[in-house]
Amino acid sequence: MNGFNIFVFKGLGRVQAVGMSHLPTTPRTEAFRRKTRVSGEIAAINAVIDQSLVAHLGFVQDGTPFVLPTNAWRVGDGLYFHFAVGGRIAENLRQGAEVCATLSILDGLVMARSAMHHSVNYRSVMVFGRAEEIVDAGEKLSVLLALVDKVHSGRAAQVRPPDDKELAATGVFRLPISEATVKSRQGPPQDRADDVALPVWGGVIPVTQVLGAPQPDQHVPAGLELIPG
Repeated sequence: MNGFNIFVFKGLGRVQAVGMSHLPTTPRTEAFRRKTRVSGEIAAINAVIDQSLVAHLGFVQDGTPFVLPTNAWRVGDGLYFHFAVGGRIAENLRQGAEVCATLSILDGLVMARSAMHHSVNYRSVMVFGRAEEIVDAGEKLSVLLALVDKVHSGRAAQVRPPDDKELAATGVFRLPISEATVKSRQGPPQDRADDVALPVWGGVIPVTQVLGAPQPDQHVPAGLELIPG
């Protein structure tokens, strides 16, 4: 699902360098096992972020680790989150807390001929860094509408935009996608040679995310349909 094409943020230092296809490896993104499954390819990182509907934001507060499931969406090379402006997570981010955001997509159940070789096909992204709060009202409005369009393409142009009170109550934060990595597994089971002849089915059960039929609430007038995204 695509957001508005107007969200470019020229001049804000938020566009990756022209021709840059991979993020540099850092100690936090370096792979120690299964290195062939790990990449800093920007297009692959962005694809996972754009397709994911749920992110998990990890941080430490007062010595206690927290992992918060939340919405996340991408505009340019920024990963955005929104929280209650006076909430604990917003205050923590304002104080410069280091965070790790993860997003994942399950693509298949890998059924092997031995218990130890069962696996899953997946794509996952980790983004490290410190988030900055978006304080400019116009920019905050733009990125919030981009979230609406991620959920349902074109929806932002159909609905009432946030008013000043709603914007003031919402904290929006941007985590730069500058220290990130994507990891994936695809393909059939990797059975041992002596297991292949076992009379057991092997292969992949695909897993896909499917949206169901829209269910109108009691306030929808007769004949009014959801505009396709």
